[in-house]
Amino acid sequence: MSGLSYAAPTSVDEAVKLLAGASGLAKVLSGGTDLLVQMRSGRVKPDLIVDTKKIPGLIGIREENGSYVIGAATPGAMVEAHAGMKAAWPGVVEALDLIGSTQIQGRCTLAGNLCNASPAADSVPALFAAGATAVIVGGKGRREVPVEQVPVGPGRTSLGKDEFILEFRLPPRPARSSDAYLRFIPRTEMDIAVVGCGISVTLDDKGVCTTARVALGAVAPTVVLVPDAAQALVGHKLDADTLAKLDAAAQAAAKPINDKRGTIEYRVKVAGVLARRVAAIAFDRAQGFVNGKAH
Repeated sequence: MSGLSYAAPTSVDEAVKLLAGASGLAKVLSGGTDLLVQMRSGRVKPDLIVDTKKIPGLIGIREENGSYVIGAATPGAMVEAHAGMKAAWPGVVEALDLIGSTQIQGRCTLAGNLCNASPAADSVPALFAAGATAVIVGGKGRREVPVEQVPVGPGRTSLGKDEFILEFRLPPRPARSSDAYLRFIPRTEMDIAVVGCGISVTLDDKGVCTTARVALGAVAPTVVLVPDAAQALVGHKLDADTLAKLDAAAQAAAKPINDKRGTIEYRVKVAGVLARRVAAIAFDRAQGFVNGKAH
């Protein structure tokens, strides 16, 4: 790693200038739990690391008009400890909480997990399902995009050379809304998902789904939203017919590869099974979410 430079800017403008002026490969460090492993293995050889944790606002969680705003360098442990987040967005919290060990939780971030652009990332299907947006800053200013527009392929994002994520915004929660995330892994913990599934729903007072978002991980080159699976839920209670249609839509959207963790056929089947289970949890939670609180 000779020639490697490190900078810890204290403002957005300073960070953007460092990234824009880098002569070689520049990497943003928010948590570092992926980046440092990749550097030690030789997979990534940056010329400059820009540590964003000292920029005001990049660590922390705040509420704005019913929305939750999460700084891009906020560690998973801080999100998991936030009572409001756990009530409003339990699926996002439980997905982030699955990343690594307790030690990793003290450093890992939503921004790092998203920008690492692994199709098997745990927090990403939950963020997709949540309808989260990423606030991105760079030389051309500030822009806000749906999180699903950030990863474009394995290890690749849509961010420009001088851009990084400032924060995430999760929309306000209507009554009878909630989400859930599950993954299937070969081991009992600290493994990479064979399939992951995040679902967010809103129900009416009769238990009928009025809006839904469904996302799958580890079944395509990027995490994918599945509109047909969401449509299978909207307008229905979670009965056997609805679950069967959800299962079929999830399986149809899965375009996985064969690898040591599972065959194509196995992953497709698991996608349907997980979608059923996650929907059941999300519906159950949504029934108890009233006035911004879980009951």
